[in-house]
Amino acid sequence: MAARQEVSAWRPAVRGVVEVFHAHFTGYAYPMHVHEAWTLLIVDDGAVRYDLDRHEHGTPHDTVSLLPPHVPHNGSPVTSDGFRKRVLYLDADVLGENLIGAAVDAPDLRDPVLRRRVGQLHSALARPGDELEADSRLALIGERLRVHLRDRRRPGPPRRDPGLARRLRELLDERVVEGLALETAAGLVRAHPAHLVRAFSGAYGIAPHQYLTARRVDLARRLLLDGRPPGEVAAAAGFYDQAHLTRHFRKLVGVTPGRYADGRNSSAR
Repeated sequence: MAARQEVSAWRPAVRGVVEVFHAHFTGYAYPMHVHEAWTLLIVDDGAVRYDLDRHEHGTPHDTVSLLPPHVPHNGSPVTSDGFRKRVLYLDADVLGENLIGAAVDAPDLRDPVLRRRVGQLHSALARPGDELEADSRLALIGERLRVHLRDRRRPGPPRRDPGLARRLRELLDERVVEGLALETAAGLVRAHPAHLVRAFSGAYGIAPHQYLTARRVDLARRLLLDGRPPGEVAAAAGFYDQAHLTRHFRKLVGVTPGRYADGRNSSAR
């Protein structure tokens, strides 16, 4: 089989994520190397074996691997079919250097919830305009990783904090168009980002990014009914572009903005 190297890489507009890297490799092995960032790795096809601190590890597709900064490691495919992986390189301060030793001892985490959340974060990072969703997912992932690294217990049920949830809702209501970064919101209400997400979701049954998107779609509906074209509505309602508006509008309303506007026009005739 001929060696294959397919990669895509980008730096998203999300604080804490240094780089997103997706790759499909066959016939290629990484030499020993280090990163300044935390390496959060999931393998979608195949498997990777690697050495970390002179111990051999592997990444079957049902695990999440967390490789700490400054610790040498390599990587090679287990079979000739190679592997397909998705990687997030996270700022060192996302988890903290005090957790490096625990990650060296047990870098491969068997946690289906964590695995699903990492996949959801990759999807959000690939969609410009969904930065609040990515911020929220990264906060919950960081919380779960710290639990694994500190004491191996799973997080308990979210602590109710309706006052905190209400304050975040008010901030989102004030900034429907311009949006709000999770870190900024956490600073304004003086709460940890992960606790803020959990408090909001527990109070309203919906994540902060879902709430903001629903408010933006409602605004887009009003603007479309005013007769404004979808391309203009996208920016006016806080969406990244028309494609971003269309994706969320169709998900929440069932039709595209154009079809929705056509329905207005036909009923008016």
